[in-house]
Amino acid sequence: MAVSTKTAVFLVFVIAAAVPLQIANAEDHDVGDDTDWQVPNDVNFYATWASRRTFRVGDTLEFEFTTGAHNVAEVTKAAFEACNTSNPIAVTTTGPATIALNATGERFFICTIPTHCTRGQKLAVNVVSANAPPTSAPTTPTTPGTPNTTSTPPSPSSASSLSAATFLVTFLYSVIVLLC
Repeated sequence: MAVSTKTAVFLVFVIAAAVPLQIANAEDHDVGDDTDWQVPNDVNFYATWASRRTFRVGDTLEFEFTTGAHNVAEVTKAAFEACNTSNPIAVTTTGPATIALNATGERFFICTIPTHCTRGQKLAVNVVSANAPPTSAPTTPTTPGTPNTTSTPPSPSSASSLSAATFLVTFLYSVIVLLC
């Protein structure tokens, strides 16, 4: 009986230790970083911003905007491409808005204030599974004979994954020592 109790306790600890791994991998993406969610100077700003990130199931998008000046509407791909604001899937009018990415696939967001979408206040993201590898950041091309000095810093999720893995190994080692 003692062996089955130890086994049950061990399994409970393993499951409890796995929860931080999933939480550590989730990221809160601050849409536009310091630019926030507003009409950008470059119509491709948000497309460029999104191309440098990997969006996973469990992540969130944080749209920082002034209530009344902007909003966030989730729309279909066709509405996104045409900046059609007439039939959104959902609209959030109070900033900041947090959108959970809870399934894989493409998601499309626009501001429905007149002319904002056509001036570039629109974001498309492709959500991948939580355990998908990160997409590589674009590199700056170099001319022949010059070294490429572009470096890509590790993603924040890599650091948190390492911390979570270290925690898990330490935790499991402690449990095994206590049970033996």
